[in-house]
Amino acid sequence: QVHVVESGGGLVQAGGSLRLSCTAVPGNIFRVTGMGWYRQNPGNQRELVAAIDDDGNIDYSDSAKGRFTLSQDKAKNMVYLQMNSLKPEDTAVYYCNAEQTIFIDGKGAKYTYWGQGTQVTVSS
Repeated sequence: QVHVVESGGGLVQAGGSLRLSCTAVPGNIFRVTGMGWYRQNPGNQRELVAAIDDDGNIDYSDSAKGRFTLSQDKAKNMVYLQMNSLKPEDTAVYYCNAEQTIFIDGKGAKYTYWGQGTQVTVSS
């Protein structure tokens, strides 16, 4: 199990900035191999915002490119999402996830753990 906690959401005017933080705390011996940010509005599917893999490769959604920046402190299992030039359509609950590959009897299986989410509201 991995305990995932997000913080940093809030209300901001269009054009403003917010910084989200996420901490993943493993409750087992396996490493956190990837972390990411997703967002969701009621009635919609959860969608990728930005994610980083174990090699440090970062994937951004088209809507996030050029405005959002994901950074990490890998030693602390923390990721940050700097969001600039925010738009009303960025309003959503933002979720952080953490991935582990758990090996049992030599076979690895990927597990994904989610935080509770943090609300981001951008007013026009």
